[in-house]
Amino acid sequence: MGLEQTKKVWLVTGSSSGLGRSFVKALAEQGNFVAATARNKDTLQDLEQQYPGQILALTLDVTQKDQIRRAVQAVMDAAGQIDGLVNNAGYGYRAAIEEGAEEEVDLLFQTNFFGPVSLIKEVLPAMRRQRSGAIVNISSIAAVNTFAGSGYYGASKSALEGISSALQKEVQPLGIRVMVVEPGAFRTDFSGRSLKQSKIQISDYAQTAGLRRIEHDHTHGTQCGDPDKGAKLVLEAIQSSNPPFKLILGKDAWEVYQQKTQLQTEEMRPWLEKSRDTCF
Repeated sequence: MGLEQTKKVWLVTGSSSGLGRSFVKALAEQGNFVAATARNKDTLQDLEQQYPGQILALTLDVTQKDQIRRAVQAVMDAAGQIDGLVNNAGYGYRAAIEEGAEEEVDLLFQTNFFGPVSLIKEVLPAMRRQRSGAIVNISSIAAVNTFAGSGYYGASKSALEGISSALQKEVQPLGIRVMVVEPGAFRTDFSGRSLKQSKIQISDYAQTAGLRRIEHDHTHGTQCGDPDKGAKLVLEAIQSSNPPFKLILGKDAWEVYQQKTQLQTEEMRPWLEKSRDTCF
């Protein structure tokens, strides 16, 4: 079906709950056409009913490249364009570095990093032809300050931020916007069903990484962040005349960011002159 030029076409991953669902609702309320994706598209039926004619529900496991190709093609077949991508699908993983199971870490990176990269590569040809588009990659404040026990998760988000930084420089001259979002704690399923952990437990890490194991985490359902408010702010930023490359989302995230940057500056200052003196 064709769309009016004033309407935009967005693809959102991880749309079944949390920030992803909030993105879909906020975009639909703006009048956009939204391809909402989830591993089980039956979880999106209520969104289709709530916004008739605006939601295209698609099955998408971002670790499966064939599903990525089919989903993007389905959007192009339905709407003829793709104006925005929100790479939201992802999950947390708790383990000390030594405890991390190789197959679990591989799946984490396939979901949090390689899947989003594959989606970006799949939508870019259409965006380049249009000379317009927006790519929003949902990272985490853990990319700024990674706690003990979340090293692999933080690494997956740091990788996403690194590639986003290069991507922005490559596509900005083509009229394509790129933004990274670093949320703090939002009241979603992230600390519930979306949080995994290693079965390996090493007693020497009990007082560091061990304190952050799921059985010791009681934050689920108490987070201060409102996903609906968060999603609306992200869209306001990416749709503004001068969007930031990085959007820190949430009061708690700002506190972490400010504390970390101050600490880094203090740690590095004593070594500044020696660092400058390493040239030939």
